[in-house]
Amino acid sequence: MITQAVTPSVRKGAAVAGIAGLLVLAGCSGATDAEDATTDSAATSESTTTDSNSTSDSSSTASDSSEYADGTYTADGSYQTPETVEQISVTLTLEDGVVTDVEVTGDPQARESEQYQGQFIAGIADEVVGVALDDLNVSRVAGSSLTSGGFNAAVEDIKDQAAA
Repeated sequence: MITQAVTPSVRKGAAVAGIAGLLVLAGCSGATDAEDATTDSAATSESTTTDSNSTSDSSSTASDSSEYADGTYTADGSYQTPETVEQISVTLTLEDGVVTDVEVTGDPQARESEQYQGQFIAGIADEVVGVALDDLNVSRVAGSSLTSGGFNAAVEDIKDQAAA
């Protein structure tokens, strides 16, 4: 049996496509209902107003209930390689509990660590920018799997710092 790893970005893309498909289908069924209700335009207007109010209420509740304060936070993380223990520094900028910017710096002790940290640093923004802080848990970025352990440790520290 052949197994194939699916990257988080592929899973996210599939989830977004699935949700978009559901929304399209829901929109189609709403258009049919609206056509059937042409005899009572006041009822259709009232229904639309109610739907719009409930949507705005839920979105304002979601942004008001963010458990993390907006700002820029820095933490260090470490991870074990076959040769040594490596350190990285992670800086995340948060808005409404979502990562809007990331910066990772390393101080590699081994030549191989320098290569993997460089690959991780080059690819991490694509994996975490736009993702909610509670949903961050990277496992492999650009071929680097050990560096992600240090990154995840730093993210846990940042969660503590940003807790509102």
